[in-house]
Amino acid sequence: MTIHPHRQVIIIGSGPAGLTAAVYVARASLTPLVIEGEPSSSSDQPGGQLMLTTEVENFPGFPEGVQGPELMQRMRDQAARFGAEFLTEKATKIDFSARPHRVWVRDDEYSADVVIVSTGARSLMLGLPNETSLIGHGVSTCATCDGFFFRGQEIVVVGGGDSAIEEATFLTKFASKVTIIHRRDKFRASKIMQERALANPKIVVRWNAQVTGLIGESKLSAIEVTDTVSGATETLQVGGLFVAIGHRPNTDLFADVLTRDETGYLVTEPGSTRTNIPGVFACGDVQDHTYRQAITAAGSGCMAAIDAERWLERQHATPAK
Repeated sequence: MTIHPHRQVIIIGSGPAGLTAAVYVARASLTPLVIEGEPSSSSDQPGGQLMLTTEVENFPGFPEGVQGPELMQRMRDQAARFGAEFLTEKATKIDFSARPHRVWVRDDEYSADVVIVSTGARSLMLGLPNETSLIGHGVSTCATCDGFFFRGQEIVVVGGGDSAIEEATFLTKFASKVTIIHRRDKFRASKIMQERALANPKIVVRWNAQVTGLIGESKLSAIEVTDTVSGATETLQVGGLFVAIGHRPNTDLFADVLTRDETGYLVTEPGSTRTNIPGVFACGDVQDHTYRQAITAAGSGCMAAIDAERWLERQHATPAK
């Protein structure tokens, strides 16, 4: 086992929240170590979900839009410019039972006065063979992010909960027709949201059906739909497919250590990024199941950095040697 020199701040995760926290912490001369994840991990890759996104048009400061991976690289470069250090590995174990807090990457041990958790969340997917390659090319998990690109097209939303119904309703602002495909014969969404969607003339529902195939190599052109009762299949020509079957926060590493809600998201104190462990802060999608936008994640990353810096000041922490 290798024990590395102690430092003041470790950031676990490197999406918009983690990288923004790194910019702020680094500018405060706290030289954070960012354990940014590993490229081979779909749930914990460096840069987060934006690494799977093509055009980003709603991030302030980019009037012409920007590619998701480019935006993340620029944020990373900005943090590095101010002194943030990066470890392109995945954190494998933590111990927050005493100070300093400790984080392991396999057999390597790192310690810090403060840990900022920004491991994000991932969209639950359908599990179809070419699904990942078509994200950003007709397949999306975020109507707010991508709805604009589907003006005048017929699109499909998969799911039956509040998120799916909300996404479908929002997409009617752009699409000529929105088909909700749900594998059961009734929605799980709240009654008022169901009523609103079913009353919308642009929305139609395919009950007892599921998407079993995606057609298109470089861009989605059609989907295969299978009736869950009869087993019959058909092909639908669509402009886009929005998967809205839920999200899963990347919090397994912190189970039984940091307080989580019933869906697994980290719980932070109202109006702050503080967790139940002093000196541990959480930001971004790992604790936000409401907005889940790059800009809100970045904002909470700024909050976590400021919370951490003020906490260190109160603790009279001395700079790492």
